Amino acid sequence: MEAAIYSFSLRGAELAKRIEAVLSDLDYSVSNKTVAKYAEQAALAPMLPDHNAACGEDFARCQLLVFVGAVGIAVRTIAPYIKSKLTDPAVLSIDERGNFVIPLLAGHIGGANEMARYVAAALKAQACVTTATDVNGLFAVDEWAARNNMVLCSLKAAKDFAAALVAGDTVGLYVDAGFEIVGDLPKQVEINGSLPIGMAVTLSKRLAPFRQATVRLVPKIVHLGIGCKRNTPLKRIEELVLPELERLDLDMRSIAGLASVDLKKDEQGLLAFAQKYKIPAHFYSAEELNALEGDFTPSSFVQSVVGVSNVCERSAVKDAAGGRLALRKTSRNGVTLAIAVEELVLDLQHTGLKK
Repeated sequence: MEAAIYSFSLRGAELAKRIEAVLSDLDYSVSNKTVAKYAEQAALAPMLPDHNAACGEDFARCQLLVFVGAVGIAVRTIAPYIKSKLTDPAVLSIDERGNFVIPLLAGHIGGANEMARYVAAALKAQACVTTATDVNGLFAVDEWAARNNMVLCSLKAAKDFAAALVAGDTVGLYVDAGFEIVGDLPKQVEINGSLPIGMAVTLSKRLAPFRQATVRLVPKIVHLGIGCKRNTPLKRIEELVLPELERLDLDMRSIAGLASVDLKKDEQGLLAFAQKYKIPAHFYSAEELNALEGDFTPSSFVQSVVGVSNVCERSAVKDAAGGRLALRKTSRNGVTLAIAVEELVLDLQHTGLKK
């Protein structure tokens, strides 16, 4: 993760160094810059040619921006670069004396609210969080989804969900079979499919159990195990994988990884599939795959060629950290596919700082 800090005075530059230490402890790679006339004295990098240009580059690159100075400077600087709450980085504004930490942008999805609280505690400052769910002590569905590596499918539904909570209404919760819920539910949230508005934690791309608005959250926990003959083209891989995902009603955004045996690490069709659909590709040795315990569909031919009796099922389960098989070995035109799903435990009381 990357962060950028900007300061505009000598006092602010000294505070920026303290903030850098806090962020470094969270494993951020930090770029710490100040205005050119103070850079040498503060022993920090200069903002060249100016803070507006520096911000333009960092806004696209970083997950967190921190302005040490007046809120107005921060607002005017980031204004040209703001696009969407789904993609904008978290932005904090901190006065040069370190009294107040104000999240300006991406409070929930980008984690600015939680980061403001964390930095404020480290500086012995006051976090100034203004989002309605936070000030009312209510469940923030977009923040919870981001912290738990889930795709938020509709910003409008999320707004309707938050508005219902702020209005004092009860909202519903649905989770796919096999997902475990631990701990108490947040206030005004209950497992009740008859409510008009609710959230659904699901791998489905069609499910909408709440009649007025469903906030569909898709956890990235699905893993594809793929085997194929040498020089199998991308099209043949798609001809098996895409229809199977459709048949199983699996949202493409739920896919966390693609896996195969390491003999396939240079297989262009597999690599092209991973690149086209932006899926991380992982390759495991025959020894790693053979070490897995479980009931897998054996093939003596595959064993003789690659040293493991089943590539797709074992690769999927390995990539899913031992998760359950949702689809056993399926074959078409020299391609084999299996799908495994990670175990998922949901704690709706926990957001936690994403490190």
